[in-house]
Amino acid sequence: MTPLTLLVLYIAFRLKQFSCDFLLQTDWMALNKGKPGREGYKALLTHTAVHGVGTTMIALLLAPSFWWLGLVDFVMHSLVDRLKGVFTLQKGWSYTDRWFWWSFGLDQEAHNFTHLVYILIILASLGGLKL
Repeated sequence: MTPLTLLVLYIAFRLKQFSCDFLLQTDWMALNKGKPGREGYKALLTHTAVHGVGTTMIALLLAPSFWWLGLVDFVMHSLVDRLKGVFTLQKGWSYTDRWFWWSFGLDQEAHNFTHLVYILIILASLGGLKL
């Protein structure tokens, strides 16, 4: 893998995260994905399915044998978002609370870290970085 391919992968995952978490996430998803019960899980899984599709698309375009990372991302994104949602709800934090924003930042960094792991998996399997 060349440095350019690595950069393209990184940018693709950053754009995917921004698009799926901010442009494509509906108010219904954002407001309900942390709630208990059927409605909460429905919103969460709808949101994380969008992420899974995004990761699958990146893989199919840049590293087709890694299509399955979309399934991994679906699971990982679900776990991270659910943990943040439940914790935030239990604490009663809202947009006006400092700790809400701390949890939001940790959530985003957890997603960034999972994307880095996906990139490293692809990089390692393709023989590493060739300078």
